[in-house]
Amino acid sequence: MTPGCTALLVMDYQQGIVDSLAVGDDLLGRVARAISVARQRGATVGYVRVAFDQADFDALPPRSAMAAITSRGTDAFRSDSPATAIHPSVAPQPGDIVVRKTRVGAFSTTDLHRQLQQRGISCLVLAGIATSGVVLSTLRDAADRDYRVAVLADACADRDPEVHRCLVDKVFPRQAAIVAVDQLHSLLGKGEA
Repeated sequence: MTPGCTALLVMDYQQGIVDSLAVGDDLLGRVARAISVARQRGATVGYVRVAFDQADFDALPPRSAMAAITSRGTDAFRSDSPATAIHPSVAPQPGDIVVRKTRVGAFSTTDLHRQLQQRGISCLVLAGIATSGVVLSTLRDAADRDYRVAVLADACADRDPEVHRCLVDKVFPRQAAIVAVDQLHSLLGKGEA
């Protein structure tokens, strides 16, 4: 992957989500290393967070699964809540892409695709919580949009470790390269778009 055509997407690494999974410092440390490598190699870093303002809550139909999830703790999902802020150990820097979504995947309710196109991005590296949520949805959508995709398996987490393993080992390889954070430096050095 050519760094100038690649974006690392750090997805749902929000204070409330990180705290609720008790993912620990190891996962945050790996994601921080991935961000550092991406920056060093000249790749774009993008952040995706899930959060709702009042109009977003009002627009959710009662039958929506997202309405059921967000109504459990509406304050925790409010766009101005500290719980929806990106975790400080992996926080964005000026010039990074930052989008706020109101669904599971990174694309459907954001302008992420447009922002990536404007920067000439054709390759994505995904890190996210949860593997069965934002990572799965974003990978499928990205593949449909013809991005070349890699998943940082050890920079993703899920409440169910077996679901994580199944997705990473059996499902994701159909549409993405599966790599570890320690392999990111060489992945971004291949120079292939």
